[in-house]
Amino acid sequence: MSSHLTLVALANTVIPAELNTAFIEHAKVLGISITKESAERVHPNYFTARWTCAQALTPEARVAMRNIAGEHDVDLAFLSSGFKPDEVRVLAMDMDSTLINIECIDEIADFTGKKAAVSEITEATMRGEIKDFKESLRRRVALLAGVSADVLDSVYKERLRPNPGAAQLMAGANARGLYTMLVSGGFTFFTEKLQQELGLKQTQANTLEIIDGKLTGKVIGDIVDGAAKNTYLEQACALLNCHKRNAITMGDGSNDLPMMHGSGISIAYRAKPIVKEKADAAFDRVGLDAALLLIA
Repeated sequence: MSSHLTLVALANTVIPAELNTAFIEHAKVLGISITKESAERVHPNYFTARWTCAQALTPEARVAMRNIAGEHDVDLAFLSSGFKPDEVRVLAMDMDSTLINIECIDEIADFTGKKAAVSEITEATMRGEIKDFKESLRRRVALLAGVSADVLDSVYKERLRPNPGAAQLMAGANARGLYTMLVSGGFTFFTEKLQQELGLKQTQANTLEIIDGKLTGKVIGDIVDGAAKNTYLEQACALLNCHKRNAITMGDGSNDLPMMHGSGISIAYRAKPIVKEKADAAFDRVGLDAALLLIA
C-alpha cells in the first residue's frame, strides 16, 4: 500500500508562491519528493493548495513543514493515503476553546473572583501537566461552591460565543448527513443549549450539582474525561456501523487526544503544543468550517 501524504494548505488570503518554493527546498533536505497540485479556491472564505508527498514524514519533518507554512501565514494538514473523504460519517468536537471561545468553568469562577485559581488548573490540565482530568475537574468545581446557578446563564448570554466558522461547520456537516457530536469535559448546561442552537445530534458533558439555586461544588455522576470522550465516539461509530477512521475529530487540549488518536482526520484548533504535534491538521488562522475543505 502506498504511504504517500497529501499536504493541504489553508489560508484566509491567497497562498503565496514562495510557500511552494520553501516546501520543495525543505523536501530536498529531507531527501523526499513533493509535487504541487494546481492551487484552487474552493470556498468563499478560504484559499487552498495541495502537495503530494511521495512518502510519510517523521514527526520532526511534519513540525518543520508546519512551521514553514506558519511563516507564510498558512495552516497545514496532512492527509494519509488511506483517508477517504467520502467515507466520513461522524464529526466529534470538544466544546471549551474549540467550538466556543471560552473555558466555561473559568468564566463561572470569574463571577466569584476565583478565575485565576481555576484558570491555573485548567491551563495545566490542557497542557497535559496535570494527568488526571477527573481530579483536576473536581478541584476546580469545588472552588465554585456557593455560586448562584444564575451565573451559568450570565456566562452563556454575556461571554460564550461560537468560534469563527462554528455555525457554518455545523450547517455543512449536517447537510452532508454527518453525525455531529459535542463531547466535552465541560458542563451540560452549555452543551444542551449549543445542541439546540447548532443542531448537534448528540452532546455529552458533566452535570453540575445545584441545590437551592446554588452550585454545591460537586459534579453529579461519572466525569467525562479523555477516555470517556473516546468511548462516546467509538459507541457512536458502532451505532452507525462504521469505524473511528470514518470520523473527524477536533480539540485543543490534552484530554482530547484519546478521541483524536486513530480518527480519519484529527484537527487541533488553536490548540496546546502537545495537541498540535499529534494532530493531522492544525488550525491557528482559519475558522472551524475549513474542516469541510478536508472532506470535499
